[in-house]
Amino acid sequence: MDTNKVAIVTGGGSGLGFAIAQKFVANNITTIIAGRNVEKLQATKEQLGELCFALPCDVSDLKSIPPFVQNVLGRFGKIDILVNNAGINIKKDFIAVTDEEFQAVLTTNVTAVFAMSREVVKHMLLKEAGCIINISSMAAQYGLPKVIAYSASKTAIEGMTRAMAVELSPKGIRINAIAPGFIFSAMTEAALNNDPERKAKVFGRTPMGIMGQPEDIGNAAFYLASDAAKFITGIVLPVDGGNSIGF
Repeated sequence: MDTNKVAIVTGGGSGLGFAIAQKFVANNITTIIAGRNVEKLQATKEQLGELCFALPCDVSDLKSIPPFVQNVLGRFGKIDILVNNAGINIKKDFIAVTDEEFQAVLTTNVTAVFAMSREVVKHMLLKEAGCIINISSMAAQYGLPKVIAYSASKTAIEGMTRAMAVELSPKGIRINAIAPGFIFSAMTEAALNNDPERKAKVFGRTPMGIMGQPEDIGNAAFYLASDAAKFITGIVLPVDGGNSIGF
């Protein structure tokens, strides 16, 4: 019998989600990557090989979440790990953000995380085992300008992580969060190079003085999902080179 674990990584086609999926697959975890962009998912699946499966799911369409989870269970028989990584951001001056824009960020970053977790937990409760990892942000550690909806959403994620852990850990399900610091990507690098003041601020308050790499987040997710972390629940783990405690 095949006993390897089964994981879902939302937003698994690129960025941090890709790095997490890559780490899982490298450690013999059957990994379902979910996202909106079918071409991107397929390209990632081809790159990561036979333990990676691409299943399209737009988490902002809340009605699509229960059938998506049922589809995964129908095909793979179980879900051991859920990584709620999919997220969106709108960068705008506070007074320019519309109700619709604010709500769109909350729907994807908070409500969809709740709905996906709820459907997966229904299954995890049956076997009294499972692990959920939510993705937070430095935007929940301190105030960041021009990302009001994102900041609200990630702060909510940290509260949800603790509440879920207290309710579900007695039933064998661990819930933790990772708060990435400034992680290297072509997009982040370009954004910082175009804004020297912000770049100076980022590195000035990061004691290690460098950006993290996507695999740093993959390594943290794999640790939290592994038996090495079997006594860890309800934490928010900053993977940030010290940015959250920097002066």
